[in-house]
Amino acid sequence: MKKRWLVVLFAAVLLLQACSNKDYKPRGIVSETDVCKVCNMSIVHEEYAGQIALSNGDYEMFDDLGCLIEYMKNLNKGDIGKAFIKDEGEKNWVDVKTASYVYDKDIWTPMSYGVIAFESKDSAQQYIDKEGTGQLMSYSDLDAFKWGVHH
Repeated sequence: MKKRWLVVLFAAVLLLQACSNKDYKPRGIVSETDVCKVCNMSIVHEEYAGQIALSNGDYEMFDDLGCLIEYMKNLNKGDIGKAFIKDEGEKNWVDVKTASYVYDKDIWTPMSYGVIAFESKDSAQQYIDKEGTGQLMSYSDLDAFKWGVHH
C-alpha cells in the first residue's frame, strides 16, 4: 500500500511540474492579420518583430522592440511566458531577456525606437565596432531606458 501511495505522489509531482514548466516557443508571423499590440501597425518589417507568449497560451505581436518592452512593463510577471525578438544578424527569434542590444538614435526601426537585438553580446559588439557607433545594452538596461522619439 505504501508503495502505491509513493507512485501516486510521484506521478502528481511530475504532472504539476509539466503544467508549470511550459515550453514557450515563438510562432510565425501572419503578415495578413498580425498587428502590433501597442501601435496597431501591420508587421511589415518582420526582421524587427517581437512577440510575447503569454502564460495562458495567447500570443501578442509587436512591430518594434520598443513597443514590446513598453507593453511588458504593464503586464504582471506571471502573465508572461516568454518574450522573443528577432536577432539583427541572423533574423532568428531570440529570448528578450538573454539577448544583447545596441541603441543609436540613427538606427532605423519601424517605430523609430533605435534599438536592435542580437543573440550574443559578442555579435552586438561586432556590430558597434563595424558601424563605429552604438551603445551596448542588456535587457535590464531596457527597463529604465528613455525610448527613442517617444520620450
